[in-house]
Amino acid sequence: MSPGGERNTMAMLLYTDSEFTSPYAMSVFVALMEKRLAFEIRTLDLAREENNAPDYARTSVTQRVPTLIDGDFALSESSAIAEYLNDVYPDPPIFPTDPQMRARARQVQAWLRSDLMPIRLERSTTTIFYRPVSAPLSPAAQAASRKLCAGATELLGHGEENLFGRWSIADVDLAVMLQRLIMNGDEVPARLVRYARAQWERPSVQRWVQRERPAL
Repeated sequence: MSPGGERNTMAMLLYTDSEFTSPYAMSVFVALMEKRLAFEIRTLDLAREENNAPDYARTSVTQRVPTLIDGDFALSESSAIAEYLNDVYPDPPIFPTDPQMRARARQVQAWLRSDLMPIRLERSTTTIFYRPVSAPLSPAAQAASRKLCAGATELLGHGEENLFGRWSIADVDLAVMLQRLIMNGDEVPARLVRYARAQWERPSVQRWVQRERPAL
């Protein structure tokens, strides 16, 4: 893939899932788009465990997606990739420039990747990119939803449209987690619905949302 306005002459390679439902692959895709870096996409069928194939295992230490190849350097784990891109290709930044706000953005990313498991289980991203589900949230998922909404409300208490004033990659990650609830008709405060939907309309996000996906 060669997004318009790319700056590097040699395209990077981004490994994603073949259904384009991984929120972590999406996060890296958006980061690359925002930085106007040329990259190609290679997909892996996770249901067929193509990520465990020996060739890929030699490339990806974690044997997961996403993995980014930049020259002879391979890196897995989306938050690590985002930080690498921000360090090596600093303009435009995808993290806040203020050290405390940058630390907070990383905190948000770590939280969304390590917590709220009931939401992730009961509202997988397949329900965002393919079709929603009608089953109500379990008590555990309802508790996780309240925790998510309380945290997001606190983070957005300044009233601005992004978490830290200027857009950052953490906004995408938070919007995806909120969309797990919104797209399935679960209760989310109106302020957070507006925030998530505005993030969803960002051109780099829409490039992922509108990708052609195989039938399930």
